[in-house]
Amino acid sequence: MRRAWLPAGILLLWAVLALCVQFLSLSPNQIQLERILVPPGSASLLGYDDLGRSIGDRLLHGARTSFLVAAWVVCLSALLGTLIGTFGAWRGGWWDRLLVQLMDIFLAFPGILLAIALAGLLGPGIDNVVIALTVVGWVGYARLSRAQVLSLKHREHVMAAEALGTRKHVIMRRHLLPLMAAPLIIEATFGVAAVVIAEAGLSFLGLGVQPPAASWGAMIRDGTRYLLVAPHMVLAPGLAIFVVVVSVNLLGDRLRDRLDTRSESGRGHAS
Repeated sequence: MRRAWLPAGILLLWAVLALCVQFLSLSPNQIQLERILVPPGSASLLGYDDLGRSIGDRLLHGARTSFLVAAWVVCLSALLGTLIGTFGAWRGGWWDRLLVQLMDIFLAFPGILLAIALAGLLGPGIDNVVIALTVVGWVGYARLSRAQVLSLKHREHVMAAEALGTRKHVIMRRHLLPLMAAPLIIEATFGVAAVVIAEAGLSFLGLGVQPPAASWGAMIRDGTRYLLVAPHMVLAPGLAIFVVVVSVNLLGDRLRDRLDTRSESGRGHAS
C-alpha cells in the first residue's frame, strides 16, 4: 500500500468535510450583490459566483452532496447486486438464465443515458438521483458476484458444508462472502468515482439537487455562462471533481494490487 497515503488522505479529508460541513459557520446561499463575479482574493480564496455567493462555501456543501450520493449509491448497488448475483448463481437453472438476460438488457443501454432517462422520469432531486444511479449500478456487482459464486461453489469446503446439511444462507455468509469481499471492495472503490461523475453530470443537466442547494455539477453549469469573464466559477468545482476521481482511482489501483491474491501467488511461484 505504498504511495496510497496521499489519495487515501484526500478521500478522508473529503469524507470529513462532507460529514462536518453542516456544523461549520458557512453561508453558501448568502447573496452579496457587491461581490458578484469577484475573482479569488484575500476576501475569498475561491472568489464569488454570479449571485455574489462564496464559491468556497458552496464547494464544501457540494462536497457533502457528492459524498452522500456516492455513499448511498455504492452501498445500495453493492448490496442489491451482490444479493441478486449470489442468489442466481447459487440456484442455477432458469433463475440464473433469467438473471443473465436481465443483466444483458441493462447492459444494452449506456449507463449514463439510462440514468438520465430514469432521473427525468422520476423528476429532479437528490433522492431520485440515488434511485436512478442505483438502478443502473447494481449490474456490475451482480455480474462480479455471480462469477465469483460460480467459481467458489464447487470448492471442497463449500461442497463439504453443503453435504453436512449446513443451511444455504450460512454457507453464503461463512464460506462465500468472505472470499468474495476483496473483488467487491475493489469494484465498490472504482464505483465511487463513477457515481461522483454521474451525479455531477445529472446536476449539470438540472436533474440533480435543485437550487439553492449546492452541487459541483450545478456549480459548473452556472459557471459556463460566465466562463470568459469569471473562469474561477468552473475551475473550482471542476478541480474538486478531478482530484476526488483521480484519488479514488489511484486508491482502487493500490487496493487491487494489494488484494489480488492471484498475482501474489504468481509472484511467489516465480520466485
